[in-house]
Amino acid sequence: MAIVQLTISALPAHVRTARLMATAVARRAGIAESALDEVRLAVGEACSRAVEAHRAHCPDQPIRLELIDSAGSGPSASADAARRGSTLPGHVNGSGSRRFEVVVSDRAPAKEPVADSEPDSYVSGGLGSYLGVHTPPGGISGLSPDVGLAVIVGLADEVSIEPNEDGTVVRMSWPLGADDTAPANPRTAG
Repeated sequence: MAIVQLTISALPAHVRTARLMATAVARRAGIAESALDEVRLAVGEACSRAVEAHRAHCPDQPIRLELIDSAGSGPSASADAARRGSTLPGHVNGSGSRRFEVVVSDRAPAKEPVADSEPDSYVSGGLGSYLGVHTPPGGISGLSPDVGLAVIVGLADEVSIEPNEDGTVVRMSWPLGADDTAPANPRTAG
């Protein structure tokens, strides 16, 4: 099992870095070319959601990503991951080996504060102005963070969203290769 860990600060520019890194690691792990855009978009959504939550609640805390190639993972790989402090169990949502997994962990509170008319105290003019989003007078700009999570569910093969008092962990995974049931080389198959 190969694990790449990436820690980013809560800046929107770092979402692009996370997407690029996830795409590169996914390609190296053996993700089908047709699924690379799904990986890139899902990681971008998860990281954007985490960055927005951190900017609003804990801008000094880092966001953690784990990019995991679990090809050939088994009981010893699971023990290895536990020993290294990985947040990902050996099997996600009941699946076994031959998966590429991405875990995005944030430290922002899982529950949204009650909406009020006060702007974000960390960003002059509120979070919307920092992100370049115009908020109409008396209106709401952007979409709920739940919309981003729904997009992730539609893009990843398997998704687990675990909110808790320490933040939210979004786990996403995709099968390695174009088709897990097809032989690796059709000419040598039987």
